Amino acid sequence: MVVEVVLDGIALGESARWHGGRLWFSDWVAGEIIEVEHRQARVAARVDGMPFCFDWLPDGRMVSTNGPHQRLLAITPGGEHTVHTDLSGLVAPHAWNDIAVDPRGHIFINNIGYDFPGGDPAPGLIAVITPAGETRRVAGDLLFPNGMAVSPDGGTLVVAESHGERLTAFDITTEGNLTDRRVWAELPGDAPDGLCFDAEGAIWYASVPGKHCRRVRAGGEIVQTVTLDRGAFDCALAPDGTLYAVTADFADPEAVFRGARTGRLIAAKVNF
Repeated sequence: MVVEVVLDGIALGESARWHGGRLWFSDWVAGEIIEVEHRQARVAARVDGMPFCFDWLPDGRMVSTNGPHQRLLAITPGGEHTVHTDLSGLVAPHAWNDIAVDPRGHIFINNIGYDFPGGDPAPGLIAVITPAGETRRVAGDLLFPNGMAVSPDGGTLVVAESHGERLTAFDITTEGNLTDRRVWAELPGDAPDGLCFDAEGAIWYASVPGKHCRRVRAGGEIVQTVTLDRGAFDCALAPDGTLYAVTADFADPEAVFRGARTGRLIAAKVNF
């Protein structure tokens, strides 16, 4: 399998998304949301305070977590942003991380529960912001909740528990609650990060320590692996079967956070 470098010199790529016929990702250290089309990259928006991940509402608006600032941003096509939701009422003192939106417009965001990478690990949580603007916790006791994705039918939310070495699934109710918590896939020895569903309902997930992206079916069967030369933080699948991943050398996290630009956007054709 050929792994191709699409972009080089990224500081810390995250939140890879395929949307509107283009690849998008955030560079946490640079504070940028980047849009890539025909191998040309442009900065679509700037966000202060990492981590920050983004998704789109059913009406096409982009929303982004805003690191430690306890708010969710709404971002216009021109890159301007306003406060979509004040998250301070959720009483979660640590930074909000990943985001996933379901077809009804429920916005799910997670919080790892401690200061990474220097803090003592603690359980994290998932909260929901409803289309009516209500905010509430909908799941807890997660071991470093990281990447999240909603299934193609809109009925299931899957979250990567990086410290739990597993993917965990919930059913999404019409009110935006999460029920029937279950293990979607045990991944012993691995630390799943960002993830995405494919058209067959399998999941591709990225792994920083594993330096790979893997396709896994519900139940835990690994059916394909893309081996990489550095840690993989997130991945997104294009309709033509191209898997994109944002990677970086994370052997020295402090160097990355100081701005060492070892990050890449890579592409690999995968079969499914």
